[in-house]
Amino acid sequence: MEIPVYTLDAFTNLPFKGNPAAVCPLLHELNEDLYHKIAAEMNLSETAFITLINPADTFTSGKRFRLRWFTPTTEVDLCGHATLASAAVLFQYKNNVNPTLVFETRSGALAVSKKKEGYIMDFPLNPPTKEDHNDFKDIIEAIVGNHPIQEVCLSRDTKKLMIRLPDGCERSLLTSLKVDPVALLNSDSSGRVRGVIVTMKGSPDCKPGYDFYSRYFAPWCGIPEDPVCGSAHTVLGGYWSKKLGKKKMLAYQCSSRGGELELEVRDDGRINIAGEVTAVLQGVIRL
Repeated sequence: MEIPVYTLDAFTNLPFKGNPAAVCPLLHELNEDLYHKIAAEMNLSETAFITLINPADTFTSGKRFRLRWFTPTTEVDLCGHATLASAAVLFQYKNNVNPTLVFETRSGALAVSKKKEGYIMDFPLNPPTKEDHNDFKDIIEAIVGNHPIQEVCLSRDTKKLMIRLPDGCERSLLTSLKVDPVALLNSDSSGRVRGVIVTMKGSPDCKPGYDFYSRYFAPWCGIPEDPVCGSAHTVLGGYWSKKLGKKKMLAYQCSSRGGELELEVRDDGRINIAGEVTAVLQGVIRL
């Protein structure tokens, strides 16, 4: 068996920045064990598998596809950067003729459209609710140590905990955080948290004018740190839109690779997440 595989860096226009995803277009489904083995072999935050829904379609002509995402250890319900990368594979390598593609996923139908530079994803919005700091004190200590925090929120649908740093702190505090993934993993075994976002208000007056910054850690899913996480921004977008009084925002994820996301919170309870993609590798998995 030969399976085509592509590696693309999402939310960037530069190679080796943004968030790398592996994408495998499949003519038929694989057995469950094989999905996990390939994702573990690729060892990226996510490996995406695209399959045809209608046997009469091709990757060039089809409008709707099935899409699944796997970390090195588990299948996940929602992944932004690998969805962006999957659309890029169909548009750039398969020369898909449609302006918009729809992926059937665990999180429902997700549409991706071309824009002048990059692509726009139509995603669910997952705004968090405010929580008591003391209910998550072990996680907070594992992430930020003794640094002060301004607010703690939880998105129950995604199980993402959001920790907001005070407005007065420098961006360097966020970028310099050293998070031990084992200590973070051991800080909570309740299952109520599957990932932790650390965020702070941005500097919209300084070019390019980021409205907020973030980092994201998910050792419970086999991801010590996700370089640029689209699904985390379904939480962040809802939160910062209310705090800043803005529908359209520019966000930057401050991992060592770094990545930029354009966000638009919509009135229908969804969010547009836009970004660029850079392809870096094309190959074949032989089994």
